[in-house]
Order: sequence, then structure tokens, then C-alpha cells
Amino acid sequence: MKPTIKNILFATDLSQNSTYALRHAAGLAEVTGAEIHVLHVNEPLSEDAKVTLEMFVLNAETREKAMQRRHDMVKQLLAERQQRFWDMLDAEGTHIRKQVTSIEVVDGYPAEAILRRAKDLNCDLIVLGAHDHGFTHTFLGTVATRVLRRADIPTLVVPYREDGQIKK
Repeated sequence: MKPTIKNILFATDLSQNSTYALRHAAGLAEVTGAEIHVLHVNEPLSEDAKVTLEMFVLNAETREKAMQRRHDMVKQLLAERQQRFWDMLDAEGTHIRKQVTSIEVVDGYPAEAILRRAKDLNCDLIVLGAHDHGFTHTFLGTVATRVLRRADIPTLVVPYREDGQIKK
């Protein structure tokens, strides 16, 4: 029995390599007919950042608005990057865009949020990009490593490429 792919969760950190990873998710969706669910996770502010915010913004309502602006800015950036990606495709590839059925920005810890949304959306595959951190971190990145360790569905981690281009 062949495994079927009907739902792909594409997790993006909005880096250059995430665009390269989206190319792979789109290609797989084209071949399989799967839906693509795009997800970006806003990491929680560090304790230092929270303290700084509270020190300089005393009004709780203003702090809440600042956090909402942060969320909205990421949504706008995600929309711009998505638009740029789809605009770069040739006429033959633009039909794949119809297979993107959801684009979400959520707050939380990335690995946990990715795994939770993959389960909630009944995804058959997770696609995300690796990072190039050099010798101090793994080449995959912390989020990719955590997702790989805990995922119960296939996970494609697309290697980092300096130029962001797909090899033919």
C-alpha cells in the first residue's frame, strides 16, 4: 500500500531558506494533489524582554497593543513573502497556489506549535527548512531537531542552501 499525502504542513521561520523549503512543499503538493497549510510561530518574548517592556510601557493596555502589533507585523511579512514566492513562479506553477488552504501565525514554542497544528490539521507530512549555524549548533537547527524527534508523521527537513536555489 502506498502512503498518501493529502495535507502538508509547511512551517516557516520567514528565513531565506524557508522559501527554498516552500518550493519543495509546493512541488510535493503538485505531484500528490495535497493541500498546503502554511504556519509561522511567533516565539514568546524572553523574560528579559517582558521585564523591559513592563519597565518602559507601564500601561497594560499599551503593552497588549504592542504585542498585537508584533503579531500583525509578522502576518504582514508572511503575506508579503508568500506573494513574492508565488509571483516568482512561472505560469505553469501558479495553479499550485490554489492548494494553499490555510495561512496561520500563532504564538508559542515553535516545535510544540508545529506538532500540534500538524495533528489538528490531520497532516500527512511536515516540511520545514534547516539552518546553517556553523559549529556551535547542529546544522538542522533546534526547532527542526525537536520536530524530528517528536513527530509521528514523515517530516522533510530541507537543507540550507547559501543561494536558496533548487539544484536541477
